[in-house]
Amino acid sequence: MDIERILQQMTVEEKAALVSGTDFMYTNPIPRLGVESLCMSDGPHGLRKQKGSGDNGVSESEPATAFPTAAAVACSWNPQNAFDLGAAIADECRHYGVHTLLGPGVNIKRNPLCGRNFEYYSEDPLLAGVMGAAEVNGVQSRGVGVSVKHFALNNSENYRFMGNSVAGENTIRNLYFKPFEYIVKHARPATVMCAYNRINGVFCSENKWLLTDVLRDEWGFTGVVMSDWGAVKDRVAGLKAGMDLEMPGDTAICRRWILDAAADGSLSMEDLDKACGRILRWVDEYVKPTDETPVDWEGHHALAARIAADSAVLLKNDGALPLTGKEKLHIAGELFENMRYQGAGSSMIHPTKVTTPADALQTRGVESVSLDESDTILVFAGLTDMYESEGCDRADMQLPQDQLALIDRLCATGKKVILILFGGSPVELPFADRVSAILNMYLPGQNGGTAAARLLYGEVNPSGKLSETWPLRYEDVPSHETFGQGIDEVYAEGREVGYRYYDKHGVPVRYPFGYGLSYTTFTHSDWVKTGDAYTQTITNTGDRFGGEVAMLFLDGELRGFEKVYLAPGESRTVTVTPEPADDRVWPDAYEVPAPQKTFPVTLESRFTDLRQSFLGRILFSAVLSVADKQAKEAEKLPEGPEKDNKRKGAFFLRRILESNSPRSMSMTAGKSMPYNFAQGFVELTNGHLLKGARCFMTKIDVPKLPKEKN
Repeated sequence: MDIERILQQMTVEEKAALVSGTDFMYTNPIPRLGVESLCMSDGPHGLRKQKGSGDNGVSESEPATAFPTAAAVACSWNPQNAFDLGAAIADECRHYGVHTLLGPGVNIKRNPLCGRNFEYYSEDPLLAGVMGAAEVNGVQSRGVGVSVKHFALNNSENYRFMGNSVAGENTIRNLYFKPFEYIVKHARPATVMCAYNRINGVFCSENKWLLTDVLRDEWGFTGVVMSDWGAVKDRVAGLKAGMDLEMPGDTAICRRWILDAAADGSLSMEDLDKACGRILRWVDEYVKPTDETPVDWEGHHALAARIAADSAVLLKNDGALPLTGKEKLHIAGELFENMRYQGAGSSMIHPTKVTTPADALQTRGVESVSLDESDTILVFAGLTDMYESEGCDRADMQLPQDQLALIDRLCATGKKVILILFGGSPVELPFADRVSAILNMYLPGQNGGTAAARLLYGEVNPSGKLSETWPLRYEDVPSHETFGQGIDEVYAEGREVGYRYYDKHGVPVRYPFGYGLSYTTFTHSDWVKTGDAYTQTITNTGDRFGGEVAMLFLDGELRGFEKVYLAPGESRTVTVTPEPADDRVWPDAYEVPAPQKTFPVTLESRFTDLRQSFLGRILFSAVLSVADKQAKEAEKLPEGPEKDNKRKGAFFLRRILESNSPRSMSMTAGKSMPYNFAQGFVELTNGHLLKGARCFMTKIDVPKLPKEKN
């Protein structure tokens, strides 16, 4: 593609279209000049290629492999797992004609209640960066692009559409930027997705310091910056700041703003051409014909189990594991047959198949006996879909009360109780001292049942290590008093997040960062420094093959790591060269804004704030009825994965609608809720009936899209 020639031939109308998405997951084609449309799809731990146009939910997406989520994969401390996962997802992308995967998500896990933590790697920036870079390299090794997200300080869900992350520059640069910086410099991602929120008052989608000064000028990023879906506020300001592509697009108002600004000179053609040029290069590099090679679906199913088994963390073991096969097992817990294997939200996958623990144990001929006749109890528990989802933060760090009551009742029998835990984030474990073993699977993907069975019976030795700290109780978390409770999210703890906080202040934890048991034993020699590198010898002193991780901490921070797999009696010396130290220190002062009024409402108000007036309540109920209808449709379906995903999708949709703003909802909905409708909603809610009516009747005029003219 001769990009310079095409830029010279494009009209302003065509340029305004090119920097706007269309049909929810595509770039606009320019047929007159031979510019094709690029297809994107949600990730990051599996493909969600939707059937048709619009955001029609997981049940209407193509079958794809649901791999373990980032929360699980990070606990493997093995970047090869992330690379292999990425390469497999890319093969499925090519099969379905997807050119760029929307992932990985590498935001720091600041607080365990963040509803999207299952989709992120770690509380540590180096571990998140290394694992994220490996996934990026895996995807892009197959000719499919990625979109690293969500840049930046998108660490909570309740107010993410309009929230303001208030933090000092030193905190931002030396913690929250670090995973993105590592990935940009080590993996050269095709695109970066900017977050919904503001940083110190400026929306990420129009933040020049974020998108140009740091990302491009300091780190050398040359790819496309796209918005998160509906994250645009001022489209012209976004172009000037370096935000190239508005998604999902089909917003008449954004094209109108661009055309008007180009006409009056407030938007320079140079800024518009920069964005167009980057999008054209992206399209030229990644738009390829659909790969006709059949996908190895069974191979990917097996890969999902292998990664899940390597990522599981054995949190406790009093000798109850591994099972010998001679135990009289009583099996309890709703997640035995209804395993939770993926999170809820935009990354929900329509799995090719699901192998639950019940499936895997049934295949082995394992049967559950009555509680009285048993000597060992297996309990499959954890966070269900209603407790953890994109779009909202968890209310607390507890397991569901019915599960806690079940575990208490089973522990009271005095028999061995083995807990197999599923979920995307840490939970409080008040019963930890009374159970014999805890095997944490996190969210292990569609073949998590196979992985769990192999681990329980010792066919695979657990070798996962926690990528985040598990506090004893939520009140021990440094941000627990204010997290997720308002539009202004103040990062008062600075860089004291996760193990940095607990170690510095001597706060006891349930399980520390990097913790994980094994069925074998290892010894580690002291680290020896030679030049810039450090070496350590690890020896398997037990009687089983297993994996172990060498972790290099300098000045209290993780600076490097390597995982090794050793036979009994085998030793290996690992060499770790830490990332070059960045000794720069920036000012860490910040200014907390004055509290905002919730009424009268504005385009940036949380949608739940509309309920403060009579008309607002009517509008709120009308919009929420869409999610209620989907929930009712889900209940009519027979039991199975489709019903589960439809139910989960309805829950997610309700949370997204509640936490949205009228502006962001309009920017996401495109033609079904144009910007003037959002303005009308606000005016009606505030009691301005005539102004509201005028807004609804004032159509936004824009030229036809290039594809429509063709």
